[in-house]
Amino acid sequence: MNVNFPYQFDGRGRTADPGADYVRQLIEQVLFTSPGERVNLPDFGSGLLQLPFAPSSAELAAATQFTVQAALQKWLSSYIKVESVVATSADAVLTVTVTYSLLSADVTQVQTFVYGSATP
Repeated sequence: MNVNFPYQFDGRGRTADPGADYVRQLIEQVLFTSPGERVNLPDFGSGLLQLPFAPSSAELAAATQFTVQAALQKWLSSYIKVESVVATSADAVLTVTVTYSLLSADVTQVQTFVYGSATP
């Protein structure tokens, strides 16, 4: 069970669940951590940050989306069900849109994550 920090109670007087914001932060960690970056979890991450430096192609985009979706399912399967991942790279800006549903509440959510800046 995950607990809100600082410790809080929900409307029922029970320990508050961190909820959607916590899960969004977990997704962001998986997306923007490169494999090998964490000492105790060398395969944690998605490898997504290598996309802006690779030549663009339909095959690369499909492979990246597959890899990212697999990483999210591997590391966050106890929190979410991943429905789709769309990754695009343009002008050194990486945009990733993840569609998922929380296992605790069967509501579909769409989050967009942006990495980089188009400003020279």
